[in-house]
Amino acid sequence: MAGSGGKGVGQIVTGLGESGLGKALAAIAAAFLFRMFSGPGPALLPENSADDDDIDDQSDFDGGHTGNVVPVTIRWRSITCSLSDKSSKSVRFLLKNVEGEAKPGRLLAIMGPSGSGKTTLLNILAGQLTASPRLHLSGLLEVNGNPSMKKTYKFAFVRQEDLFFSQLTVRETLSLAAELQLPEITTVEARDEYVNNLLFKIGLVSCADSIVGDAKIRGISGGEKKRLSLACELIASPSVIFADEPTTGLDAFQAEKVVENLRQLAEDGHTVICSIHQPRSSVYSKFDDIVLLTEGALVYAGPARDAPLEYFSKLGYSCPDHVNPAEFLADLISIDYSSSASVDSSQKRIDGLVESFSQQSSTILYATPIAIRDVSKDSVKFERRRIVRKKGSWWRQFSLLLKRAWMQASRDGPTNKVRARMSIASAIIFGSVFWRMGRSQTSIQDRMGLLQVAAINTAMAALTKTVGVFPKERAIVDRERAKGCYALGPYLVSKLLAEIPVGAAFPLMFGAVLYPMARLHPTFSRFGKFCGIVTVESFAASAMGLTVGAMVPTTEAAMAVGPSLMTVFIVFGGYYVNAENTPIIFRWIPRISLIRWAFEGFCINEFRGLEFDHQHSYDIQTGEQALDRLSFAQSHIRDTVVAQSRILLFLYCITYRLMEKNKPKYQQIELPPSDKIQPEQQLEPFNTDQVEQYQPKESPPPDQIESNQQLESPEIDQIRPFILEGL
Repeated sequence: MAGSGGKGVGQIVTGLGESGLGKALAAIAAAFLFRMFSGPGPALLPENSADDDDIDDQSDFDGGHTGNVVPVTIRWRSITCSLSDKSSKSVRFLLKNVEGEAKPGRLLAIMGPSGSGKTTLLNILAGQLTASPRLHLSGLLEVNGNPSMKKTYKFAFVRQEDLFFSQLTVRETLSLAAELQLPEITTVEARDEYVNNLLFKIGLVSCADSIVGDAKIRGISGGEKKRLSLACELIASPSVIFADEPTTGLDAFQAEKVVENLRQLAEDGHTVICSIHQPRSSVYSKFDDIVLLTEGALVYAGPARDAPLEYFSKLGYSCPDHVNPAEFLADLISIDYSSSASVDSSQKRIDGLVESFSQQSSTILYATPIAIRDVSKDSVKFERRRIVRKKGSWWRQFSLLLKRAWMQASRDGPTNKVRARMSIASAIIFGSVFWRMGRSQTSIQDRMGLLQVAAINTAMAALTKTVGVFPKERAIVDRERAKGCYALGPYLVSKLLAEIPVGAAFPLMFGAVLYPMARLHPTFSRFGKFCGIVTVESFAASAMGLTVGAMVPTTEAAMAVGPSLMTVFIVFGGYYVNAENTPIIFRWIPRISLIRWAFEGFCINEFRGLEFDHQHSYDIQTGEQALDRLSFAQSHIRDTVVAQSRILLFLYCITYRLMEKNKPKYQQIELPPSDKIQPEQQLEPFNTDQVEQYQPKESPPPDQIESNQQLESPEIDQIRPFILEGL
């Protein structure tokens, strides 16, 4: 059925032209277009797949508005991550035999100096470590005591970069996210109530109706953006929350507010894991557990606050009075590169600390018992089934994404004003240079030059705008698609339709000013065709920008690749090289050059029917003779518009395929060799028959952590009072 439908669409499109290459492009584009419209809803990542039978009884899992949080305890052992160089001759270990545990209702902070492996460990636990053939990742990961190689729970991942659609308000951002992620909330009142509760919970009520903003337009503050990122991730009521350095770039007050939000979420029953560089003392006091890393090795993992200070004091390293414990710990596990002697000394100290904790990890790491929330009987099935998210229909996704795309495009005042001014200014400049062209022989060259620069200006303006914006937008789309919010087809179609009114305005402004100033073919129908050709070319150039943006990873790369490709199209644009003189191996380039088709359409529209002043027999007397010299005599305007439409459609389909192919891929964790697995420590069983009502618990006093057991210490010459620099 699908195959026959795609074939029929392909036959309709290919019937619009005669060239073999054009037919091939049209057939490929039509097949992908059919797939975009007829494809299924968003597919989650493989780890989130489930049978249809599991969907009916997901009220405790998917009903994010109910507030139910399934308790999840994550435990990891023997985590080792190494990175080899391109020649595979040397290997650098990012993490070395790391273990730890994160419990529900507790805030775990991963701390350490720069380059210690904090973000790497966090990405591994969240399953978000970018895949690479040079990476090798091994270890054991357990969820509620059961080995798990895939995500069997709902989780949120708050990244360092806060990426949003800048023209939406905070309330609109959350509301649209709720509609996409929670289609079971069918009424506007219920959704508004849910969003209002979330705004109040995260502390965004005061800026709820402010636009998010970006570098071009002022919006909410950095701390508010970080909390908005957290709020967007909380919509589906995840069991585990991962936050990658949530305080980076924030002042002390805003940083404390963000950590306070994380602390509150932990008290609500979430398992919260964050990486953090060097918090101030008031922030450090909010952590329940910490993991200390240095050079990828584990120095301490267990209860936070005074417990690590007591532990290190038994090893001979006492924290001075009135010193931030986080600063003390950071200096203790950092290497001093001020001199070779200090490097050797600090390296010996760190090696001793790593060795000491590896021998005593079981008595500290598992000192805090697991407290289990009161859970419903349905959530007891957590271990044996996977989480699925209900997804809206294709048309529901399309309508929501169209609404968002239109708000983003229509509200982007600064960009739209600049584009409008540039379009009018370019038209005035070109119109002044080619002012009121007559019918002399020299005006023929002037007309050709004007039409060529008009085609180039229109294409470059649309291309540079798109490649400058789309790579950032693609990052947002990749994140949302990874969460299963929507499929790629509805997104691309909605983006195309939403940008038609705004995108058409600027080439129309350009044509409306330029045409009468240059006194091009003075009939209204020719003016209308000119505006139509320049508008279609603008859309085709924007589609080319989308393809380039989907092809390369960064905005900088897109800005380099896009104009370079356009330069090739300009060379084969019909003005500098005649189509009949193009080398055989390059004759396919003019057929896909949107500059060439636009220039050809402009020339046919302008020259056909014109008569020029002439004095000699060899002078060009009619416009048809001028077209013949350009090898455009046998063409029609309709052919050029159809060709540009084919290019536009083909580029959109290429963009679709590239975005599908280039979606983020994450490194899979492998089981380590049996002889390298650390001995398993007995955890408190996840027994739902003896469920106790969850209450946030403070870390046990240091004297309760096996205080009667003698800790193994480093060699005598390594132990000495540790003095912070500057004290």
